[in-house]
Amino acid sequence: MNTTRRGFLKSTLAAGAWAASSASVRALVPTARPLPIGLQLFTVRNQLPKDFAGTLDRIAAIGYTEVEAAGFFGHSATSVRRMMAHAGLKCIGAHYPLPNLLKATPQTIHYAKTLGLSYIVCSSPWSPHPERLLKYPGGAWAGMQHVMTLDDWKWSAEQMQRIGEQCRQAGLQLAYHTHTMGFEKHGDTTGFDVLLKNTTTQMLVIELDCGWAIAAGQHPVELLHKYPKRIQMLHVKDMKKMPPGTPPWKYIPTELGRGTINYKPILDTAFRTGVKHVFVEQDDIDVPIWEALKIDYAYMNRIDRA
Repeated sequence: MNTTRRGFLKSTLAAGAWAASSASVRALVPTARPLPIGLQLFTVRNQLPKDFAGTLDRIAAIGYTEVEAAGFFGHSATSVRRMMAHAGLKCIGAHYPLPNLLKATPQTIHYAKTLGLSYIVCSSPWSPHPERLLKYPGGAWAGMQHVMTLDDWKWSAEQMQRIGEQCRQAGLQLAYHTHTMGFEKHGDTTGFDVLLKNTTTQMLVIELDCGWAIAAGQHPVELLHKYPKRIQMLHVKDMKKMPPGTPPWKYIPTELGRGTINYKPILDTAFRTGVKHVFVEQDDIDVPIWEALKIDYAYMNRIDRA
């Protein structure tokens, strides 16, 4: 899985506007519905290959109760299910780039069903002309950041709608994980808009990565209000303050509470819309990994109890 790099909103998150929006929602719904604190396992991508079971045990010991996978490192679905159960963790979903899903849709669905997943998550778009992306300086991920067209997004939407139908028939839900490239402007629209217009909620829901959405100039609270049925999962990450003009994909994540994002109004809104799962994710860390995960968990726990 490729590492993601994106960028931020001009006005340091418009916290006041978000707080006001959150207050209006709170007036409509009297009580919040706290969600389990989950972890996207991409955060521990360096630890899992060395000791998959032990890494899961340490995650659970911190207090996380749900996880989302980003690679299984050669383990069978039965083996992963056993290790998850031993740790007391529930694996909700797993990430796959669209070309990987296209190559092995039935096998991926079978693995997900055996493991007991609820979601298969498409972690990137793709193109019917992949050579444009593959030959871009820096490789395919850089190509997706810079040369995706609206036709590419429409084609990606068609593929996801079709795969989503196969997932639905198997009792699974396909989701799309947002990155900054989806919010890039193409005239008066975006790839994200095209994706939503050319798929149905039944076949494709959204996992909103709040950090990268903010990096791309979006307001998570506004998106949650606009797409309350579509956005069913969140990724939560903090971002360092970056110099003006920094490209979205070059923003740098940090531990929750140590950057620029106030998640209280975002999560207050998420608790009252259609969000079912929230996953902490750090693409980069500033402290040893297990210290970082404890910092992130403590931040989320404070918000849940606030």
